Amino acid sequence: MKICIVSDSHDRGPMLATAIAEAKTRGAEYVLHCGDLIGTNTLLASLKLGLPIHAIHGNNLGDPVSISRLACSSEGQLRYHGNDASLELAGRRIFMTHYPHIGEAFACAGDHDLVCCGHSHEPEIRCLDTLKGSKAWLVNPGTVAGLGAPAATWIFGDLASMTFNIEELER
Repeated sequence: MKICIVSDSHDRGPMLATAIAEAKTRGAEYVLHCGDLIGTNTLLASLKLGLPIHAIHGNNLGDPVSISRLACSSEGQLRYHGNDASLELAGRRIFMTHYPHIGEAFACAGDHDLVCCGHSHEPEIRCLDTLKGSKAWLVNPGTVAGLGAPAATWIFGDLASMTFNIEELER
């Protein structure tokens, strides 16, 4: 299963939709958003693309009540989890958090195959040794909005092969 991992869209809906549309053309079936959405307008164009979106808060909450209402009326297409999320896709255990230091701790604990984070606006992909003697991937897609970063970035991932690539959007 292929996925699109994004973070820190900061109300830049068109950029978020562009990344998701590109991922969809490459076979993505789900979107994981690691926080800092800000508002419902950020999601409207992306929801029209038809991919299920799992999203968490981040530190720039914006309007979580409005986003929660949108999730409730989306017939399951938008799942708004709150501060963090633990889910399973394609047999892989996935944890989502906004903060990289929390992500690293969860990855090292060994209870998840993939941990996704955001916040730093710096893309990163690392495979870590866990306390349980296994490996876990820690991925940070950077900022799909490109704020305070050299590029607007997102990650295209394949859960079958556990491969992840940092992708750049043209500004």
